[in-house]
Amino acid sequence: MINEFQNKKEFQEEFKRRIIERYGRSIEQAHITEKYMVLGEMVRDYASIHWNDSKNTVAEKQSKQMYYFSMEFLMGRLLTNNLMNLGIYDLVKEGLAELGLDINELENLESDAGLGNGGLGRLAACFLDSLASLNLPGNGNCIRYEYGLFKQKIINNEQVEVPDQWLALGNVWEVRKPKHAVNVKFGGHVDMWIGEDGKTVVNHIPSFVVKAVPYDVPVVGYDTKVTNTLRLWSAEVADDACDAASLNEYVNQVREICSNVYPDDSTEHGKLLRLKQQYFFVAAGLNSIIQAHLNIYNTLDNFAEKTAIQLNDTHPVLCIPELMRILLDDYRYEWDDAWKIVTETMAYTNHTVLSEALEKWPVQYVRELLPRIYMIIEEIDRRFKYACSHEFGRSDLMNECCIIKDGQVHMANLAIIGSHSVNGVAALHTQILIKDVMNKFNSLYPNKFNNKTNGITHRRWLLYSNPQLTKLLEDTIGPEFKKHPERLEDLMKYVDDKDLQKKFMDVKMERKKILAKYIKDTLNIDIDVNSIFDVQAKRLHAYKRQLLNVMNIIHLYFRMKQDPNFRIYPRTFIFAAKAAPSYKFAKEVIKLIHCVANKVNNDSDVSPYMKVVFIPNYGVSIAEILMNAADVSEQISTAGKEASGTGNMKFMMNGAITLGTMDGANVEIVERVGYENAEIFGLRADDVELVRNENSYDVWRKYNQNQEIQKVVNSFVDNTFSSNPNDFKQIYNELMFKNDEYLLLADFEAYVYAQQNVEKRYLDKDAWARMCLVNIAQSGYFSSDRTISEYAKDIWNIQPVEVK
Repeated sequence: MINEFQNKKEFQEEFKRRIIERYGRSIEQAHITEKYMVLGEMVRDYASIHWNDSKNTVAEKQSKQMYYFSMEFLMGRLLTNNLMNLGIYDLVKEGLAELGLDINELENLESDAGLGNGGLGRLAACFLDSLASLNLPGNGNCIRYEYGLFKQKIINNEQVEVPDQWLALGNVWEVRKPKHAVNVKFGGHVDMWIGEDGKTVVNHIPSFVVKAVPYDVPVVGYDTKVTNTLRLWSAEVADDACDAASLNEYVNQVREICSNVYPDDSTEHGKLLRLKQQYFFVAAGLNSIIQAHLNIYNTLDNFAEKTAIQLNDTHPVLCIPELMRILLDDYRYEWDDAWKIVTETMAYTNHTVLSEALEKWPVQYVRELLPRIYMIIEEIDRRFKYACSHEFGRSDLMNECCIIKDGQVHMANLAIIGSHSVNGVAALHTQILIKDVMNKFNSLYPNKFNNKTNGITHRRWLLYSNPQLTKLLEDTIGPEFKKHPERLEDLMKYVDDKDLQKKFMDVKMERKKILAKYIKDTLNIDIDVNSIFDVQAKRLHAYKRQLLNVMNIIHLYFRMKQDPNFRIYPRTFIFAAKAAPSYKFAKEVIKLIHCVANKVNNDSDVSPYMKVVFIPNYGVSIAEILMNAADVSEQISTAGKEASGTGNMKFMMNGAITLGTMDGANVEIVERVGYENAEIFGLRADDVELVRNENSYDVWRKYNQNQEIQKVVNSFVDNTFSSNPNDFKQIYNELMFKNDEYLLLADFEAYVYAQQNVEKRYLDKDAWARMCLVNIAQSGYFSSDRTISEYAKDIWNIQPVEVK
């Protein structure tokens, strides 16, 4: 077989030939989108050779495989990533240049795959990259969303959601696999009788059937032949599923399953659609895994020995009763044997300590939409209650830990009971799970709970998105860190080198100029590249406290307006965040940010010293130019509320200083860099818990004690930032009439003081550069390669494979 990437000439000839064959026109006549599609197809086809070899190797060696079930995989653009991982980027770049084509123009045509929302999906994507790069057989399972979450526009200072048409050009990386399609059944009723073998025979007669068709995407490892699979399921019309008269209604019901990530669940229809999505990708994914297993082994007795399934949050937890259904109904296993296989296969990652975020489904929804699954959940629950009183001797925990209670199915409880491992995603988070949120379960299953601190792929977030810093690091400590990110610690020997400090600040300036150009081009805002770039980029939620950041900006604005002698070192406050469409408070905060920005940026007294920028439609590609330009990384969630965070790690790896609370992975960042190389403020998790338990916090006392706080809070409703005093009424009410649930006023003074410290420290450029270098040097621990190695060893028991 000809290797079209063997040299530039082979590549150029194949590229030109494919354009003619596919589009019937020469390279000169072809449209740029056609050139992009052909290049992508060539790279995918080249990767497919290793993809095939990887599948064959795993089958031949009968290696255990892991499947990562997640509602989200925020993969980002894949062209650059795949070219780099395959080691052919420079050849392609030069070959295209000789044909008069700029590779950057082709790269920029690719859309971010609309397969998620935030940190959960980006973590899953980092994990896939690490699995392949570490030669581990691990695959992803998700839904092929047609329109992603939404594309965020800002109109009249407000977030407006429009469809994210990420598939407008198609997805060049996917391969449709209709032969692996499977029917998924919903609704209807269940008939049961005793068969000739004395076992129960179950026949589910559905009211709605949909065909799940897989689209496979190759996951290319770095400098290895191992290529894994991300399988995306698309809902299509099933054969003979409806009559002609009801076709339109049926087609609409089918299409909406894969229309968007997280449909609006403020309505009953939206809630049912979410539940339908979850079962759809779980049922389809398990079916394909079982068929692949049987093709090799002819039995499911060894399923748990050869298969690990990781449940990323509670969304895929229906895997537990669905696998039970398959083993019981389709393969006639006894309950105890099936339960052993299920619990040894499943592992669950918890991502939240917020009780409202732990999924619960009304019994009525589950019973009507998934009648057989509900019967199995009932039986799991019954047996768990029996075990509580008879095996554990803890009948006192029965009602608190059971799955079905108060008319709801508690998915986190089902996940814990049906998995052999339950992990948190940062040391503090896991500690809170064990001591508080899941304390009762820990007393029943003390060996189930463990910590796996999150990580990020340094390939995307350092090597590929920040080539300037990568070159500086390679020149200083050699190239070993590219394959072994823990070797970044070698940089510690050089952090006091004045020449290196200056070179680092030059690299940072280059990245700041790139970001400043993007902001000018997209928002027509001029920002001072010599200012401190202070960045908060994450999903907008009350506990993440973007509002606290805004409150400090308002405070600084008032001080500068009041006192002509008070001026700060120039600072650019940059926000990037999406709010859930039905989350009114979060959308109000976005509006407030824009109204404050309008006031600040157009004030001739203040704007030379302070600018406020909101970058719309935040996603992976924007993060790739935003995080490496930041000087300050805002990680200011209420202590004890953020499970981990991974943005903090991306900022750190690119040489930004963490300004944050002792929450999530911030705790472990500070453990590694030292308090002197971060700016930590505010209540600790224990303090927050004490305040809650003693009911000792009074927001009005805080408000009345501090005139500066009063002025800031009053500005939400006194027409300072909007002519309509009701525009920010909900923000005011959340703070003042819900007793400041996330303790913004409690931490306000400490945050203002911390911001002043940041400015003082930045003025000493050598010391600042040293701090940044220490952060980079200590960031290797937060590589997802380390995280995945721990999962592979402690939970999945999978081994690297060698693809010849």
